[in-house]
Amino acid sequence: MKNKFKGYFPSYQEIIKAKNILKDIIYETPLQKNSLLSEKYKANVFLKREDLQIIRSYKIRGAYNKIKSLSHKELKKGIVCASAGNHAQGVAYSCNILKISGKIYMPSTTPKQKLERVKMFGKEYVEILLTGDTFDAVSYEAIKDCKKNKKIFIHPFDDIKIIEGQATVGLEILQQYTSNIDYVFIPIGGGGLASGVSSHFQELSPKTKIIGVEPQGAPSMSCSLKKGKIVELKTIDRFIDGASVKKVGKLNFDICNQTLFDIKTVPEGKVCTTILDLYNLEAIIAEPAGALSIAALDFYSYEIKGKTIVCILSGGNNDITRTEEIRERSLLYEEKKHYFIVKFPQRTGALKEFVNNILGPKDDIAYFEYSKKTSKEEGPAIIGIELSDKNEFSGLIGRMKKYKVHFQYLNKNPDLFRILI
Repeated sequence: MKNKFKGYFPSYQEIIKAKNILKDIIYETPLQKNSLLSEKYKANVFLKREDLQIIRSYKIRGAYNKIKSLSHKELKKGIVCASAGNHAQGVAYSCNILKISGKIYMPSTTPKQKLERVKMFGKEYVEILLTGDTFDAVSYEAIKDCKKNKKIFIHPFDDIKIIEGQATVGLEILQQYTSNIDYVFIPIGGGGLASGVSSHFQELSPKTKIIGVEPQGAPSMSCSLKKGKIVELKTIDRFIDGASVKKVGKLNFDICNQTLFDIKTVPEGKVCTTILDLYNLEAIIAEPAGALSIAALDFYSYEIKGKTIVCILSGGNNDITRTEEIRERSLLYEEKKHYFIVKFPQRTGALKEFVNNILGPKDDIAYFEYSKKTSKEEGPAIIGIELSDKNEFSGLIGRMKKYKVHFQYLNKNPDLFRILI
């Protein structure tokens, strides 16, 4: 494609071609105006509901488009992919539809819910291999397998056909909303969705500001953009598994470097609060990566006022067993849950005095761990206190000091916190 941009850019013709390939396989997901978010931010906020896609994620678009581009000879050899979940589901579903064999490498830490869905979509056509803890480790094993057995590797993001498939999300948005769109918020992991959608908007709606959103614990794209080259992170927080990679794709970086208006890293706790709000207020089940774009709105509340906004809700494959961890991270981020090491006198009634003198009327002890040692005057207990309002924290600390409670605050001590909680 010849234009003002450097390097590869998916053309409108190629994206239309991808759309035609996908038309009998995917859903055209709705672009829904969200009244609660619109009222909160005094803007017109729309959600592109890729969580309603057939595999509950946009990933089927790129996976199927790529696999359909392969020759009969290549397909006969079989395909291989590496994924933390959603790309694996897209590849598995494609293998089942096309009746071809696929080998899927997944991290050993992959939630059970995603493993079961990969098996369900792929049926007898896929083999799942669990190895490593991160996408990057899994990807290494998958590529090694491809080289050894001369199979085709289906990359989750750094591939022309993958990008063109993901770009159909942008194509649908512009077909569904024909008036001016001021901002589009897009989650970023490896960059496949962001590079596809942003390149399409640059061609057809260049005034729209594209905001990439990353997890604070895995800011691989933002670090790379700051350095002006691809940076591989040494460590990442894998909680937002669908958007946590150590290194973004080359094609994706080159495109995002030219098309993103801004990029924002969002704390994992903020994403958890957004997941809970979506479920409690909207009955929407969003996975952590899927909620990223909506979680970023608070950080742009002034700029987006009065504007038309689209947030891509990229996936809804959330494992119910993670609910308690999501709630915990949300409470910590919202400063409503606080952990302490408290030294209790080893005498009858000490805990009762703490409850009566220290806790507020709406405070709750959500965690308590204590082992009595009769040979000592004091014994340490780990206490987690949940507040109804974060502004009650100063009063809690004030009462602990007033009654001369010996305590150590754990929330601001991450090393000790991780060991004890």
